[in-house]
Amino acid sequence: MNVFGLGDLLRLRGLREDEAAVALGAAERDVARARDRARTTAERLAGSTLPGSADGATFLAAAASRLSLSSLLVEDTDRLREARGVAAERREHWSHARQDERAVELLEEHHEERVRVEELRAEQVVLDEVAGRRREEER
Repeated sequence: MNVFGLGDLLRLRGLREDEAAVALGAAERDVARARDRARTTAERLAGSTLPGSADGATFLAAAASRLSLSSLLVEDTDRLREARGVAAERREHWSHARQDERAVELLEEHHEERVRVEELRAEQVVLDEVAGRRREEER
């Protein structure tokens, strides 16, 4: 039968919190990449113009390019929204993992305090017995 102590549980909770933090970091990096990509696409779209005086083929090519960039921007914006959603979920998961770890830390602190109190109580009993014997011996 496996018996886990508070220290073991704290280590497990700590690992869970660490894993959640790593996942959150990866999600935040994904958000940053998606945001940069959307910004770059938006800048490219803003910088592309339709030619004022061009033959039909050149005008159509420029219009197709702008339409393509516009579609790409919609896709990039969707990816950014999805990445932000994943990051929010992972942030919540990390927060719960951190709360769980803190709860076990508090349990461990309370347990250690109870152990210290019991040790002091036992020590006091011994001291009282020694003092009682000395009084008996002095009589």
